[in-house]
Amino acid sequence: MIAATDSNPGNAVRHADPEGLETALHDARCQLLRIHAAFAAQLPSGQAVPYAPELNLPLWELGHIGWFEDYWIARNPQRLLGSAADPAVPRAAPLRQNADRLYDSTKVAHASRWHLDLPDTARTHGDLGQIRARTLALLRQSSSDDDALYFYRLVLLHELMHIDAAVYMAQHLAIDLRGAIDQIEPAPVPAAASGEVALAGGCFTLGSGAPGFAFDNELGAHEVHVAPFVIDLAPMTWQRFLPFVEAGAYADPQWWTAEGWAWQQRHSEGRPRYLYRDPVLGLDGPWQRACFGQCSALDPQQPAVNLSQHEAQAWCAWAGRRLPTEAEWEFAASAAAGPSGADRAGSDTGFDWGQVWEWTASEFAPYPGFTPHPYRDYSQPWFDGRPVLRGAAFATPAQFKDHRYRNFFEAGRNDIFAGFRSCAV
Repeated sequence: MIAATDSNPGNAVRHADPEGLETALHDARCQLLRIHAAFAAQLPSGQAVPYAPELNLPLWELGHIGWFEDYWIARNPQRLLGSAADPAVPRAAPLRQNADRLYDSTKVAHASRWHLDLPDTARTHGDLGQIRARTLALLRQSSSDDDALYFYRLVLLHELMHIDAAVYMAQHLAIDLRGAIDQIEPAPVPAAASGEVALAGGCFTLGSGAPGFAFDNELGAHEVHVAPFVIDLAPMTWQRFLPFVEAGAYADPQWWTAEGWAWQQRHSEGRPRYLYRDPVLGLDGPWQRACFGQCSALDPQQPAVNLSQHEAQAWCAWAGRRLPTEAEWEFAASAAAGPSGADRAGSDTGFDWGQVWEWTASEFAPYPGFTPHPYRDYSQPWFDGRPVLRGAAFATPAQFKDHRYRNFFEAGRNDIFAGFRSCAV
């Protein structure tokens, strides 16, 4: 089951029993289909989008989600072995004859997806329904053992990840998601979380070693020493970030790392993505933000969002601050959770998180003793120096939010709903 009062629903899903997983799978699928209905209704050619490295074809995304579910559950003869399953074990044929050639993200190069002969929307939805029926029939026969439920939990979290990605893709494409998602902008930072907190630090267990589901990069719980530090209670707001923009710091290389300055020269227009001045008043006008195809006045109390790590680092250099390490971030979030472990994500007091993904100063790297799980491409290929993000965004499904989750993107990505918080130097 999933406790209705659990304030950390992502953690609850990771421990859900078969009945709770069935409910969560249903809720995720309803949300996914609402978002993709908005894509189908508003894109000029149905499900087609122009090629871009950070985009995917919505129709391919739907087919991939179904394929991933079928590949790891109904077609997987070792599904009961959990993370010990052999990823290369021979599998039964897919429901759609050529599904492996269409939707296996390991083998189907990103750019080639625009040239595939994909099934149309009706057939793709039909495939999703048949695959889900197979999944639920097996789930209803399953025990509540963690190994037996491993792949069901993985499939659910994979679908939730793609929901998160679909929302920032909709922002990129100016697709209006009002009515399709519960929240279309970050909530303003509460007054009680506008300051900072001094934490004494100490020995801290980083990573997961508890029962339930964990991604392979979260495992390897190990003791780290966190020195005393001072950290913002909430992510950076526009009120704090905009003076950096207005001071001309986007055009001043002294605040940027060498990599960040090179990124700024290639990709930045001298302001954060989706932010504009009033077109009539120009530089004297108020800031506006484009939000899913519509412009509105910027709320200075909202967390600053759609920022790259380069922009976060440059602001910190300008302000005499720094980004937290992921150990500091998790230490602070765990301290806010209290001894019961019930996180207060988005609360009016304590360490406020859950409105934007937050860049950290840490590289995405394996914890001690790392062993890849059967989905080999999830973590291991990305231990390449890219930074870790922590937290979650306003558009992230609640079931996915967990303060131990390690997100990871290249430092220059500003299409994701990412911001940051800072620490005293």
